[in-house]
Parts: sequence; C-alpha cells; structure tokens
Amino acid sequence: MPRADPRGGDRDGSLVSHNGAMRVVVLTGAGISAESGVRTFRDSGGLWEGHDVGAVATPEGFARDPDLVQRFYDARRRAVLEATPNPAHRALARLEETLEDDLLVVTQNVDDLHERAGSQRVVHMHGELRRARCQACGHRPAWDDDLADSPPCPECGERTLRPDVVWFGEVPYELDRIADAVSRCDLFVSVGTSGSVYPAAGYVALAATSGARTLELNLEPSEVAHLFDEVRTGPAAELVPAWVVELRGALTR
Repeated sequence: MPRADPRGGDRDGSLVSHNGAMRVVVLTGAGISAESGVRTFRDSGGLWEGHDVGAVATPEGFARDPDLVQRFYDARRRAVLEATPNPAHRALARLEETLEDDLLVVTQNVDDLHERAGSQRVVHMHGELRRARCQACGHRPAWDDDLADSPPCPECGERTLRPDVVWFGEVPYELDRIADAVSRCDLFVSVGTSGSVYPAAGYVALAATSGARTLELNLEPSEVAHLFDEVRTGPAAELVPAWVVELRGALTR
C-alpha cells in the first residue's frame, strides 16, 4: 500500500481519511515550552534545577521532604505564570480551528501555554502546575497560589494538597484516551520531545503500526527519530507554524 506525502497525507496519498476527515494527534514536549522561556526539568547531568530527580519528582521524595518539593513546584508555577505562548503554541491553536475535534494535542508539559494560545482539545498526561491535587479526597482544583504553606483543600478542608504533577512511579493521566486517539489517527506529529520518557516515547510506534503517517519536529533528532517517516530539525517556533501552513493549505485545496 502506498505511503502518504511526508508533509501530512494519509496512507493512500490523499489528505483526508476514509470518512472525509483527517485525524491528527500532536504530541508536545519540553522543547516547545523551552522557547517560551520555561526551563526544562532535567539537565544533561540528570538533575532537575539542581535537585536529584528522586528528591523532587517521586512520591518517596515528597514523603521525605514535602516542604522542599512544595517550594520547588511553587517556584515553577510562578515561572509558568510569567511565560507566554510562542508561535508554535499559537499555530497549533490555529490548526484546531481547521480540524476541530479531529485534532488532539497530547502534551507532556505541565504548563498551560497551549490553552493560553487558544487550544481547547489538550490532554495533559503528566498533570498541570496550575492545579493542585488533594491526597485526602482526590479533588483537583485550579491553583495559582503557593502550596508550601499547606492551604486547605477547597473541597474537603484537609491540608493535604500537593502539586497535580505526575511523578516518576505514578501513572500518567488519560492513557486509554491517548492510546485510542493515536491508534485511530491518520497523522501523528511529535514536537520538541526527547523520545526518552515512556509511555509517550512509544506513541510513534503505535501510530505507525496502526497505519498513520508520522512526523517529528524537533531541535535535534530524538532518541526515537528513526521510527518516524520524516524528521525536520529546527526551533519549534519556526517549524510548527510552517508545517501548519502546509497542512491547512493542503486540507483546503
């Protein structure tokens, strides 16, 4: 069976699926937010802003020193509030205007820059900095204030709030929904990801085996770049808008 144009066609070379739509899943990682000034968690030495991963990104680390962990995420939350969406975020929001329900953005990022750019169909598989999670009742309220002073949960009143961020050893959110979307999409695009964190790094293989076309847009090839049909390298703020223009143009021809 012939493959599609690497710029975004489906498997028979056309730009729409059998039901007249084109289903697209875009996976975004730290690279897209880094261009908005949001610092990536892990550096080349394996530390997260000077802290060992086990100290600030595991349930065990939180149990050992909750004050350290809360202060760490309070600082990151304040930094995210100061950041603004870049052209890559805004381009994906424009693509949603064209594809509507046929576009799903799955992000590994815990910021809300996609939403602030205008995207509405976003899944945060690793949680959100601007939410808290109550360990007593499970409530996940929107949250912009600090958590280090142990504020009460607005639902149950217990002072057991933690960052609503998925730590190592915890299960990411909405995995069934993500896997279903990836397995049914016509085009899978990865933007600014390292390809080193699973299950997200495995989605390209799932998409390919399900028959989708695959495209990576990254500053440099990821660890799973060899699995993609096409890899384009460069800043996300340049690559994503250019690709969106191509795809929207093709879809409206």
